[in-house]
Amino acid sequence: MVIPFNDLSRSIGNDRTQIDVAISRVLNSGHLIEGPENEALAEELSGYLGVEDTILVGNGTDALEIALRSMGVKADDYVITVANAGGYTTSAVRQIGALPLFVDIDPSDLQMAPESLVRVLEASDVKPAAIVVTHLFGAAAPIENLISLAKGFGIPVLEDCAQALGVEVRGRKVGTFGDASTTSFYPTKNLAALGDGGAIFTSDNRIFEKARKLKQYGWASKYHSELRGGQNSRLDEIQAAVLRFRLSKLPSRNERRREIFKSYEAVDNLGGRFPHRDNQSFVPHLAVFVASSRTETMSLLQGEGVEMMIHYPFPDHLQPANSDLKRVSLPETESLSQMLFSLPLFPEMTGSEISAVTEALANLKPPGRPVNEPIARI
Repeated sequence: MVIPFNDLSRSIGNDRTQIDVAISRVLNSGHLIEGPENEALAEELSGYLGVEDTILVGNGTDALEIALRSMGVKADDYVITVANAGGYTTSAVRQIGALPLFVDIDPSDLQMAPESLVRVLEASDVKPAAIVVTHLFGAAAPIENLISLAKGFGIPVLEDCAQALGVEVRGRKVGTFGDASTTSFYPTKNLAALGDGGAIFTSDNRIFEKARKLKQYGWASKYHSELRGGQNSRLDEIQAAVLRFRLSKLPSRNERRREIFKSYEAVDNLGGRFPHRDNQSFVPHLAVFVASSRTETMSLLQGEGVEMMIHYPFPDHLQPANSDLKRVSLPETESLSQMLFSLPLFPEMTGSEISAVTEALANLKPPGRPVNEPIARI
């Protein structure tokens, strides 16, 4: 048996009747861009998350860029972010002409480390224009602590919830702590479109009004361009209609992700560790596993038919595209990027596939030390 890392055809097949209904509704309406499905989805997402306003855009990276511009970030400003989140924030920051200021992560959960944030803020010669807190892999970053630190320095916070929509911290959903937040509807996300899409969430009317204009050429009204930096970033009506149906299924599908992860987490004698634990502050987007010998561990699992991916092999600060930036040392980020990989985890996995993964994990041999000991840096 080969256990696929993901199989989008299954979710499409399961949703096919509702997808056909949604698409037919759009075709019959004659509204293809910025129509009633967009309006309804924005309202439903705002209600789900608990914010005042939602702005729908073309993809998650556009959402980050437009949100940052709406928060006042401009060329030559500095924006604090992590370097282990796939480069999406860094790309958005650089598109503005701003500069990323990287902080290290906590090796226990792979999220932005508050102590590293403090060190960077205290050492910086300039006040950063914003902090982007990414809730990575479906786990909540220590958002309350990070928000408190940011307020102490007078810096606004943007939350990236692309991998964590539905995650809660003490009964409050991530995406509602910062000045604004974003998400992506890329087809592999927990809330997924049939193509690309993204959204910005905020309860700050100034951010909302600016983002609403920037997503469409900087228009204050049709053909009246008021703001520089505007772009054409819109979610089409078919994607909005599909997302409305899938939003209603998000809680049950998130719960299914947790059930699958619990099966993995329960395996004894692992030859590595899961940096996350099942709780309300973690709705698995990815089942990330850390092994002291990634190549050997992945080879063993591949031999059992398990497909895997590495998220993410190259930290942002070591990417050739960022070689013009001042070199920084991020020891935890660099070390963990050589040790982690992701196991299959998607709601449509069968019981036999889940069992096959858990059996393959059970067959891993421990690397000669207790699993909960810190893994040595490479």
